[in-house]
Amino acid sequence: MLSVIEKLKIEEAVFTFVDVETTGLSPRAARVCEVAAVSFRGPDRVGTLAELVNPGTPIPAEVSRIHGITDAMVKDSPGFGGVAPRLLALLENTVLVAHNAEFDVSFLREEFARVGLRFPKLYVVDTLVIARKSWKFQSNRLGNIAAELNLSNEGWHRALSDVEMTRKIFEHFIGAFRSAGAVTVADLIAKCGGRTT
Repeated sequence: MLSVIEKLKIEEAVFTFVDVETTGLSPRAARVCEVAAVSFRGPDRVGTLAELVNPGTPIPAEVSRIHGITDAMVKDSPGFGGVAPRLLALLENTVLVAHNAEFDVSFLREEFARVGLRFPKLYVVDTLVIARKSWKFQSNRLGNIAAELNLSNEGWHRALSDVEMTRKIFEHFIGAFRSAGAVTVADLIAKCGGRTT
């Protein structure tokens, strides 16, 4: 039985592209220090959230060197609880898209639980899974895929830049899936190995 979202044509559905930057790699031990989410229906941007988040714990220097976010940058930012309601509103009735979605979703699920909220049940499309399954890139890292597709990647490793890059890569993939006959969200999920959270 197809859900309402699965029945939508790809251009009618809202896709929310999500990326988090964190203080480490473990969702249980580390915390989110930046979150970005941008929602699109077809070519139209219908929502944007990009927030530094005070993780309530120091950001290790080696992690700061990767994403450029320091303790000083987040000290006056809201905790995740201050961002969560807006993020929930943005995600409602959308298809979540991320590169290595398991990483982002696992962190978001933990952060929502810490503030007494439940991460919503969503359809998830992972551009990393698509790249591995349907393309042959030299490396499936976001930056490498972008370079091979001749997409610019300024502002690397900040959440909003990574979200915008994920969207460009997703649009490239969707073009190919459409050519192969994908019309609805259900078709897209079937072709790219999408799942629900």
